[in-house]
Amino acid sequence: MNENFKAFVVDKTETDFSIGVKSLSLNDLPAGEVLIKVAYSSINYKDGLASIPEGKIVRSYPFVPGIDLAGVVVSSEDPRYSAGDQVIATSYEIGVSHYGGFSEYARIPADWIVPLPENLTLKEAMIYGTAGLTAALSVQRLEENGLTPEKGKVLVTGATGGVGSIAVAILAKRGYEVVASTGKSSEQGYLHKLGAKEVISRDEVYNGNVKALDKQLWAAAVDPVGGESLAAILSKIHYNGSVAVSGLTGGGNVPTTVFPFILRGINLLGIDSVYCPMEVRKPLWERMATDFKPEVLDSIFKEIRLEELPQTLPIILQGQARGRFIVKI
Repeated sequence: MNENFKAFVVDKTETDFSIGVKSLSLNDLPAGEVLIKVAYSSINYKDGLASIPEGKIVRSYPFVPGIDLAGVVVSSEDPRYSAGDQVIATSYEIGVSHYGGFSEYARIPADWIVPLPENLTLKEAMIYGTAGLTAALSVQRLEENGLTPEKGKVLVTGATGGVGSIAVAILAKRGYEVVASTGKSSEQGYLHKLGAKEVISRDEVYNGNVKALDKQLWAAAVDPVGGESLAAILSKIHYNGSVAVSGLTGGGNVPTTVFPFILRGINLLGIDSVYCPMEVRKPLWERMATDFKPEVLDSIFKEIRLEELPQTLPIILQGQARGRFIVKI
C-alpha cells in the first residue's frame, strides 16, 4: 500500500482560500478504527458548500470534503470489519469535521460504517449516497404512516435533484403514480424515464399564494425543497396524508397555519439521514438493494474524477445538477 495518495483538499487562511487535488499521507488522516481504500464517492450540496470560503460547513482547515464514500477495508481495529470487506460510510461527521470521501484512502470510525449489501455494487451505493438514503427514508416513513399506491398520487418536488430523482424512481418501483415537480421544463423526458406519470412545473405547486386549505391533490409528498412551497403542499394533501420533508433549498421559513393538521389530519414527517440510527440505517440499505432498488438506477448519475471536482461542485450550488454526480477515486 502506498504511503502517499491523492485527495481533494480545501484550505483557508486569513488571506487565501484554495481547492485542488494534493498528495497526502496516511498520517494525515484523522482517527478511526477502519482504514478504507475508497472506490467511489459522490457529490452532495454540503460538499458544494465545503468548496467555497463562505460555506460554513468545514470546521477546520486544511480539510478533505466528501460526505459519502464506498470502498474496501484495508485494515480494521474493530472485529466487525476485516480486510477485504466492502463497506459504505455516509453522513455523521464525514466531510464536515472528519476527513471525507474525496480521497483515495479514508479512516472512519467503525460505528459510522454499513456493510455493503448483497445485490448492490460499490458504484451503485454511491449513485444512492446520502441523497438516496434520504429518498429511501422518506418513502419508508410515508409508508409507515399508511401510504399505499391505492391512496392516490404522490408528489415529488425538486424532482431532477439527487433526492428527488431517486425518490421518483423508488416510488415508481413501488407502484405509485408519481407527480414530479421541476423548474426545468427540458427534463420531462428524464423524469418520465425514471417513472413519473406526470411532470408539472414548480409554479403548479406554489404560485406565490398559500391558502390555509386548498384543493386536495396528492395523497403524500416527498419534499426536499421546504420553504413557502412546503406550506402550499400541506394545504393540498389528501385527508390524513403525509409530507416527508428533508431539505430547505426553498428556504427555512414555512408560512403555514394549523388548519391542515387539525382539520385534515396531515402528518409532517421530518427526515434526517445524517444521524439516522444504525437500527434503521442498515435495514434500509438492505431495502435499497432489494425491493426499493429501481431498474433505472444507472440513468440517474454522471461519473467524474477527483480532478474534475472544481468544475463540478459549482453546478450543485447553482441547482443545475440532474440526478447524481459520483466520483470515481
